[in-house]
Amino acid sequence: MSSSALTVVHVMRHGEVENPTGVLYGRLPGYHLSELGRKMADRVAEHLAGRDVTHVVASPLERAQETAEPIATAHSLPVATDPRLIEAANVFQGKPFGVGDGALRHPGNWRHLRNPFRPSWGEPYLDQVARMRAALDTAREAATGHEAVCVSHQLPIWILRSHVERRRLWHDPRRRQCNLASLTSFTFRGAELVSVGYSEPARDLVPGNAGFGA
Repeated sequence: MSSSALTVVHVMRHGEVENPTGVLYGRLPGYHLSELGRKMADRVAEHLAGRDVTHVVASPLERAQETAEPIATAHSLPVATDPRLIEAANVFQGKPFGVGDGALRHPGNWRHLRNPFRPSWGEPYLDQVARMRAALDTAREAATGHEAVCVSHQLPIWILRSHVERRRLWHDPRRRQCNLASLTSFTFRGAELVSVGYSEPARDLVPGNAGFGA
């Protein structure tokens, strides 16, 4: 394969999750796609059906695996698993979390908010960059000259994109461009990253065009 071959790696956020209690589920097992989330995954599979996808890989969490399944099936591929694509660790995992309610109402949790630049409440941004960039490069190598799909989670995807686009890593979560079932697409010429694109094939299915979440 030529060293100048174009390779596209689509890093996809999973679809909507069934979460009736409204907790920050983070890395907890047992959180599956909702019925709407499965429709989102099917929509993206339809969107990518005519593309030259030769490698599909996902975070080990159920919601990511379930999102990847219809894409892999459409291309007669297995779903590989890469633990580097997992959600970011967070001390508020398993707790209700939101503005005006949940974990932030309790003074005992405020110490976790002391450093938004690292951040102090979870996995360091630089650690997320390192593992996500390594997973991206592995997918690129697996699909050289073709296309790959990596299913991951909102925060690690946004941190990866911020890093390659040379933006600061600390940010307002409400300003992330990483909707449910969205594709952040990295195009390489050989090993060189030449462009980053963003699309939302299932945008019309997203309630209120949801942004912040896992």
